[in-house]
Amino acid sequence: MHELAITEAVIDLINREAREKGFSKVLSISLRVGEYSGIIPECIREFFPIAARDSIAREAQLEIISLPAVFRCLSCGYEGAVDRKEACCPRCKSRELRMSSGREFFVDSLKVE
Repeated sequence: MHELAITEAVIDLINREAREKGFSKVLSISLRVGEYSGIIPECIREFFPIAARDSIAREAQLEIISLPAVFRCLSCGYEGAVDRKEACCPRCKSRELRMSSGREFFVDSLKVE
């Protein structure tokens, strides 16, 4: 249930930005969530109305875009997706992999008035 705290933190961030930049209403929020971030997008969507109810984002449209994990094989240099069941490089079958993206979570953009 850490998604409620994460959603509240996003709203806090937006409220701080509103104070600093002087906008009074948020029309839309775009979030990016990595496949291995540990964050469940459906829970963010569910908790968003609760977290935003007393904020300038209460009427905002929420867009959540999932970012796939990308791995780099340290043996052959392959970069891309890896089958979770196999957990090895699809090209050379090495298990020497390093995740280069897929853990991200960030506010990508806001549309404001």
